[in-house]
Amino acid sequence: MTISERMFQIMEEQGISQYRLSKMTGISTKTISDWRSKKTNPGADKIMAICEALQISPETLLIGRGRTETSGSLPYIEKEYEKEAESQLIGNFRTFSEDKKKRLLAYMNMLENMKE
Repeated sequence: MTISERMFQIMEEQGISQYRLSKMTGISTKTISDWRSKKTNPGADKIMAICEALQISPETLLIGRGRTETSGSLPYIEKEYEKEAESQLIGNFRTFSEDKKKRLLAYMNMLENMKE
């Protein structure tokens, strides 16, 4: 799979249009369209902007590492989000009063026992 094919696959999975990617990166829609129609790849100067917009690592975009292309999952994003969420949760918990800590723990317990 080429870089542009991988990029368009990720865009599709995330529901991002060429227009939206253009607005997110500052890359013209014509350039993005050319990558698809002419089957060319973005230049090195565009890779980081694309990765930031799609919230993926350069490694994921360039060689597909960190994702399973057939499953369409994005473990890199999921792991980063999970780490960020955990850090926020722990940071907030440490600043809470004892009352807020008890309420949060009770809420977590309730969520844990809910049937899905």
